[in-house]
Amino acid sequence: MKFILLALALMATGVQAAEDSDSNPCDAVENDVQTLECSVYSRTTAEDLLKDNYNGLNERMQSQYGKNPSQLADITTKLKAAQQQWLKTRDADCAVEAFPATAGSKAFTIAQNDCIARMSDERSEFLESIGQE
Repeated sequence: MKFILLALALMATGVQAAEDSDSNPCDAVENDVQTLECSVYSRTTAEDLLKDNYNGLNERMQSQYGKNPSQLADITTKLKAAQQQWLKTRDADCAVEAFPATAGSKAFTIAQNDCIARMSDERSEFLESIGQE
């Protein structure tokens, strides 16, 4: 079971590592410690991008609806509620996905980090697509 989770973690983080041209902890992963470091890096990178894309979306809404305060307030409230709900769902889904491993174990943490990174990357793309002119 640990081997399967490790293999899944390597596959998930390998894709993101291939996209990054800079040296990072996902280069040349050879053991469990490096796999864990890579999963933390992938999660952090994906969550930072998610925050950037969420902020970018809010800026686009400000630009598009700034002249109409009621519309801006309405869309901003909806975006905030949707993002908060999505974060709760992401975290719950990732807890389920990592469940076969023991909570607090390396395998659990790696699986959870990889799930959060993957789902955050998908959400980032979605947020980036909204409100484009």
